[in-house]
Parts: sequence; C-alpha cells; structure tokens
Amino acid sequence: MTTTPPPLSARLDGVLFFPVTAYGSDGSVDTDAFRAHVRDGIDAGAAAVFACCGTGEFHALTLEEFRRCVAAAVAEAAGRVPVFAGAGYGTALAVQYARAAEEAGADGLLAMPPYLVVADQEGLLAHYTALADATGLDVVVYQRDNAVFAPGTVARLARHPRIVGLKDGLGDLDLVQRIVSAVRTELPGTDFLYFNGLPTAELTALAYRGVGVTLYSSAAFCFAPEVAVAFHRALATGDDATADRLVDGFYRPLVELRSRGRGYAVSLVKAGVRLRGGKVGEVRPPLSEPAAAHIEELGRIIERGYALLGEGGAA
Repeated sequence: MTTTPPPLSARLDGVLFFPVTAYGSDGSVDTDAFRAHVRDGIDAGAAAVFACCGTGEFHALTLEEFRRCVAAAVAEAAGRVPVFAGAGYGTALAVQYARAAEEAGADGLLAMPPYLVVADQEGLLAHYTALADATGLDVVVYQRDNAVFAPGTVARLARHPRIVGLKDGLGDLDLVQRIVSAVRTELPGTDFLYFNGLPTAELTALAYRGVGVTLYSSAAFCFAPEVAVAFHRALATGDDATADRLVDGFYRPLVELRSRGRGYAVSLVKAGVRLRGGKVGEVRPPLSEPAAAHIEELGRIIERGYALLGEGGAA
C-alpha cells in the first residue's frame, strides 16, 4: 500500500541546510567529504538539504560534478529529508542542470537568476516556466540580483503546478509584502511557500516574520548547527530573550565580519566548516579565501555562539 507523502510545506518546517561543496587537496570534488558534511547536517536536525546552490558554489561546478554532488546528497539523505538542487545560467543550460538533478534523485530545484542579463517580466516568466516544464520536480524561484519580480509575475508563476515557492534574496520587504498579497488575492488557498534568502538570514528573520515569511536559509548551520537550531527554536516558541542574545552575540558580529570581504557569504562559511573539523577544502576561483585574521575572528565568534547556548537555558 502506497502512502501520499506530506506536503512540501510540512517537510520544510525547520532549519534549511545549504551545504558547502567539498574539494580535495588537488581541487577536485570530494564526494566522500561532501557526504560526511551532509550527514552531519541532517544528524544535527536539518529539515532539508539544498545542494549545489549559492553556498555550495554552483557557479564553480561542471555539469558532471553537479550531478555527482546531488546524487551524493540524495544518497546520504535516503529519504529522511528532501533534497533540492540549484539550477541556473541561461534557459538552455538551466534545463540541463534541472534534468541532471532529476536524474540524480533530487526532490526539487532552487532556480537561480539567469546568467548576467537583465530581462523584463515576460522574459523572466518565460525562463522560469521553461525550467519548470523541463522536469517533474518542484521549483522554488530565487529572487535576487537581476531576477526581480513584480507581484503579478509571481502570481502568474504560482499558477504553474510545479512552481511552489519564492526565495527572496533582495531584502525589499515592501515588495515581498506586495508579492504575498498578490498571490493570496489571485490564488486564494494556494499553498505557496516564501523563504528569506538573505545572507545570514537569521539577522532579518524577525522582520520577515512580520510579513508572514517564516522559512529561511541558514548558512550558519553549516558550521554552528546547534546555534542555528537554538535560534530557530527560539523564534518558533516566542523565546525573544534567546533570539536577542544570539543576534547580539553571534549573528550581528558574524554579519559585520562577513561584510569585510568580497565573497565572504561563501568563503567565510567554508572557513567556518573547516574550523569545526570539516574536511571540505578551500573555495574555487574566482572566489578567494578570507584573510587569516578574519578566520581567527570567525573562530572567536563561533566560540561565543556556543557559549551563549549555556546562558539562559538556550541549549
């Protein structure tokens, strides 16, 4: 007897894990180390794995490397949590990555902005519709940079049976509120998902909750999962004291450090994983490694974050 799996909205109710991609000493993808990193995240309480996305250096992977990493994440998850994979570039290449993710067993796609070009709304609609038509996978559209959507465009995308959500990496809460309102008005009863996708999204999580967006991506979960889980729990239970303590002592210093270098939204996260014992290697060009002093400072921030778990019953 087969059973219908729970809706995606129920399966994503928790910390969303965006693992880094592991490279060996020769710079090649290390799938064993990547699987260990994914395993650690799932064991720490991740609600879903988003493999080969921004934090996972999607831009730096060949199609075959991408396929191997997605398959490794799927094998490691073994159905315990859903696995999403990134898909981007122009429409033709995005479709190739989407189909590779489907063949590798992914549950869904995070549709990245198209490469470089600034398209109008009709062009964006055509791009993401073609991507959603290419596979049977659920698709979350990523709004950021050159992919900024009018509320009506999102409502039109939400009509597609496989476009299930929008991840916002822009940070314009006025626009997000208008998008939420447009979808709610034009498609009443539709279970469309919204994600806060800003770097170190915990810092803006309370603001996004004000417009009804409770899901968020957590890069900090890669290297401080217990801190990330404690913060998520504090938000969910209304424990403002714990949430404020972690914002003040961990997340705000982390964001201020992240702003001190280009590419730190990825390279600093990867450095944090290494500080915690993960054998994930360095970032690939064109990204570069954080300054040594900044890695040392990151180590102190991580130590402070774990110390805060013992204060006021946050553990």
